[in-house]
Amino acid sequence: MLTDVVRKWVVVGGSLGMLLMAAQAQAEGANEICLTYANGQFEPKEPTVPADAPLVIRVKNLEAKAMEFESETLKVEKVVAANSEAVLNLRAMKSGRYEFHNDFNDKARGFINVQ
Repeated sequence: MLTDVVRKWVVVGGSLGMLLMAAQAQAEGANEICLTYANGQFEPKEPTVPADAPLVIRVKNLEAKAMEFESETLKVEKVVAANSEAVLNLRAMKSGRYEFHNDFNDKARGFINVQ
């Protein structure tokens, strides 16, 4: 009985370890951009990243109120609390121009250029 419990824990631990290694391997090949949101605008407004690699978008909200990073073309939306940061992990993308905006402030817009 105790042997069965130990065996199950070893299997669970090994599976978790393999998942973490796979996630780390994928993250190592990922491109990363950092978007800052302040004064009702994103900076940079049009970052460029290479195509055919996963993308990590780090959104830093420097404002005193929440904002919602949204992109229909990237198929992502995330509320970012005031004075905080969110990390979005995206699949590899093909070349193109992908629009994003703050859903709470429609004038705050930008594009990610994938080349």
